[in-house]
Amino acid sequence: MAVRNTGMSLDLEWVSKVRVNHQAVLRRAQQIQGRKQGKNQWQAAWLLKAVTCIDLTTLAGDDTPSNVHRLCLKATQPIRHDLLESMDMQDKGITTAAVCVYPARVADAVKSLRSADSSLPVASVATGFPAGQTALKTRLEEVCIAVKDGATEIDIVINRTLALTGQWEALYQEICQFREACGEAHMKTILAVGELGNFTNVYKASLVAMMAGSDFIKTSTGKESVNATYPVAIVMVRAIRDYFLRTGYKVGFKPAGGIRTAKDSLVWLTLMKEELGDEWLNPSLFRLGASTLLADIERQIYHYVTGRYAAYHELPLA
Repeated sequence: MAVRNTGMSLDLEWVSKVRVNHQAVLRRAQQIQGRKQGKNQWQAAWLLKAVTCIDLTTLAGDDTPSNVHRLCLKATQPIRHDLLESMDMQDKGITTAAVCVYPARVADAVKSLRSADSSLPVASVATGFPAGQTALKTRLEEVCIAVKDGATEIDIVINRTLALTGQWEALYQEICQFREACGEAHMKTILAVGELGNFTNVYKASLVAMMAGSDFIKTSTGKESVNATYPVAIVMVRAIRDYFLRTGYKVGFKPAGGIRTAKDSLVWLTLMKEELGDEWLNPSLFRLGASTLLADIERQIYHYVTGRYAAYHELPLA
């Protein structure tokens, strides 16, 4: 991981001066989406890069120890070994960046990864995911339980009410308490951008989350009606850039929700490269929150290697 963001005192003057040019953001998003993508071996290389940035996720009501175990095995061997051999990539240690589960499944994931002799991190959502509407004491206890069970990354959700009503000091104090509860575990702060109303609120919430010590800021829970979009990502990564220029701390970025295709992952990598530079193109500063994305990437890799698309039974899924 990158050097941790220690946060800073809440600067309400900085927050109050934020204004986002809506039309300029939309134009920039269209520009990035219109970029030509590499083909053949160049595309395959970028897709493998995307794999290493995935937080392979299951956040379903019917999660069981067995499907978490399958998820963990898939995370440790995300692309079929023979496909990697054909690309001379079998010894490059390609895994996903982490697995992400509910707090109740953290112990299962830790056990599965340990049995697979893997050091992959386990991330857990917490703090009343996805709505964040439970009591603060309960949300803090949830963080502590996930950390105690072995989670080394915690994806918290903010209290959207505080952001929507401009209670930035209260939001800052809550996130500071979550950061303290995380201890040594890295904290990713989910803004739930589809519920923040406008780009200016997204930018302000991003700043406040970083000031409070977030190691990553994340777009969405994946449960909102609007999740990760390119325009909102531009707003968030520019907040990251401004925070870096002010403090020297590099904060990571994690889009999540609705990212399903290999083509999507290439656009996200392009956005990060153009807006924040190559330093952010690694799992310590960039994650893709996804549950189905890996399947399409593996399918495209299979096509690159064999010249045809795989039947469903040829690519075992988590």
